[in-house]
Amino acid sequence: MTPPFVVEPLGAGHDRRGFTCGAEPLDRYFHERVTQDIRRRIANCFVAVDGVGAVAGYYTLSAAGLPMTDLPEEEAKRLPRYPLLPACRIGRLAVATTASGHGLGAAFVVDAVTRAMRAEPAIFALLVDAKDEAAARFYAHLGFRPLASRKSGFYLPVAEVARQVVATRQASGR
Repeated sequence: MTPPFVVEPLGAGHDRRGFTCGAEPLDRYFHERVTQDIRRRIANCFVAVDGVGAVAGYYTLSAAGLPMTDLPEEEAKRLPRYPLLPACRIGRLAVATTASGHGLGAAFVVDAVTRAMRAEPAIFALLVDAKDEAAARFYAHLGFRPLASRKSGFYLPVAEVARQVVATRQASGR
């Protein structure tokens, strides 16, 4: 059974000290640097909080530009010839070791897509850089496509996800 999680913006009331995901750079960023990035408007951070208020995971979201040359040729030829496409980057994504295996990573991607679809400025795609092969498989499983220019870079067209969400809702009668 998946515990209930609420995803919300990181705030002063969230206790970051006890969070650990097992990846020291992600833990250190969350403990020491995330609030600086928020204050400087470099990134926004969203946390999953469990039923007792503990942080079960986090991800960061930032504005980005996607160079047209980073896209596979078959995708690029269907788009306007702008040098940069509007995008949103999931910079960091981490799930606490105690919350692993509950689908929280995928829930964070769904949350990021939802935020991107609600954004006032248009966003063509979500971008991610996979830190290792396991992360690359995770993003590929969720429908992210490899960028042509970087082996660890992936993108997910927001409009396609939006169409899938609408089709799913129509099929379920909602």
